[in-house]
Amino acid sequence: MLQELEWRGLVHQMTDRTELNAWLNSGVPRTVYAGFDPTADSLHVGSLLPLLMLRRFQRAGHRPIALVGGATGMIGDPSGKSQERNLLTPDVLQHNVAGIRAQMSRFLDFDRGADPSPGRHNVPGQHGALLVNNLDWMDGFSFLSFLRDVGKHFPVNVMMAKDSVKSRLEREDSGISYTEFSYMLLQAYDFVHLRREHDCRLQLGGSDQWGNITAGIDLSRRIDAVPLHGLTCPLLTKSDGSKMGKTESGAIWLDAKRTSPYEFFQYWRNVSDDDVSVCLRMLTDVPQGDIESLDSARAAEPHLRASQQRLAEELTRLVHGESALANVLRATDILFGAEITDLDDLQLLSIFHDVPSVSMSLDSLQGEGFPVVDAFVNTGLCRSKGEARRTVEQGGAYINNRRVDHFERKLTTSDLASPSVIVLRSGRKKYALLRLC
Repeated sequence: MLQELEWRGLVHQMTDRTELNAWLNSGVPRTVYAGFDPTADSLHVGSLLPLLMLRRFQRAGHRPIALVGGATGMIGDPSGKSQERNLLTPDVLQHNVAGIRAQMSRFLDFDRGADPSPGRHNVPGQHGALLVNNLDWMDGFSFLSFLRDVGKHFPVNVMMAKDSVKSRLEREDSGISYTEFSYMLLQAYDFVHLRREHDCRLQLGGSDQWGNITAGIDLSRRIDAVPLHGLTCPLLTKSDGSKMGKTESGAIWLDAKRTSPYEFFQYWRNVSDDDVSVCLRMLTDVPQGDIESLDSARAAEPHLRASQQRLAEELTRLVHGESALANVLRATDILFGAEITDLDDLQLLSIFHDVPSVSMSLDSLQGEGFPVVDAFVNTGLCRSKGEARRTVEQGGAYINNRRVDHFERKLTTSDLASPSVIVLRSGRKKYALLRLC
C-alpha cells in the first residue's frame, strides 16, 4: 500500500514508516479516517485527494471513515488561513453536512451493513465505510469537562509551535482568536474518539493538517497510552505553485449544480503538460504502465493531448458517473458540428456558457412560427435581414447544427434543442442562443 502511494506521489509526511507499514500489512483490515470541513454544501477539487485516499484504502481491503466536521466547522481550522473565518450558523452547517454526505457515496461504499446498535464496535473490514459527524460526540461536552478531560493534556508551548498557529501569531494585523487556537484540541479529540469507538489508528489529510494530526497522536499517547499513525498527502498544486482547481470564475466543485460536468471535464482537458502526469498519478487509478506510455506519447505528440483526455475522462466518470461522461463527450462532438437534440437546458447552457443569448416569448414559435432571418438578426449573428438571407443562401446558417435550406424557413417548437433553448450558428464557430420563456 505505501509503495503504491509513494509511487503516485501521495505521501508528504508520515509517522514511523516501518511501524506504519507493518500495521497496514499485518493481514488484518485496518480502519483509517480523514476529516472534511462543511464550509459549503459541496466538496471541491481541493477535497479530492483525501477523499480518494480513503477510496484507495477501502479498495485495498481497509475500512474508511469520512468525518464531516459539524463541530469543528463551527470553529474553523486556522491551518493555511491568513485571517479569522466567518462562523457558520447551525442551520447552515446542517445543510452543508447533508450535502457532503450525499456526495461522498460516489466515492466510498457505505452499503455493507454496519451494525447500528448503540455502543457497538464495528469490526473493521467486515462492513462498509462510515460517515460520522463530530458534533454527535462533541455536543454533549460542557466547557469545563472538555478543559478538564482534554485541555489539561495539551502543553500550550507545543500548540504555539505548530505551523498553523505560529504563522498566525506572527501576523500583526490579525493574529488568532482563542476560538481558532482551540481547533487543534477538537480535531485531536476526534482521533482519540474514533480510536476508542472504531479502533481507528490512522488519520489521513493534506500536508497542512500535519500539526492537527500529530496533536491527536500525542493526545492518545497521553490519555490512553495508545500509539496512533498519521499520513499526509501533498496539497494539489500546479507546477507554478498555485492551487489546482481554481479558475477565474471560482473553485471547481464536485456538485454538478455548481460546476457542470462539461465545465469539470474541460478543466481537466486543459491541464498543462507540466501538470497532467502528476494529476494522473495522484487522482486516478490509471496503472503505472499506462501513465508511462501516455508520458512517452505526450513527449512525441503533445498536440494530441492524449494524457489530458484520459485524465478528464477518468475524473468525470468518477465524480459524475458514466452517463454524465457520455453527455460531456457528446457535447464536445456538438462543438465540432454534431447535431443537437434531446438535451436538457442545464446541459445545453453549460456547453454554450460563454455564447451570447437573446430571450423571446415561446408564443412566437406557435402558428406559422418565427422567421429564421429575423432570429439571426435579433441574436446579432447577422447585421441585417439581407445579410441573414445571404448567409442562408450560401449554406452558412444552422439551427441546432443542422443547415438551414431556405431563407423563408420558420422556427417552431419542433426546433427546440432543449425544453427552452434553440442553438443558432453562422459559419463554422459563431453561435448564439434563443432562450424561449
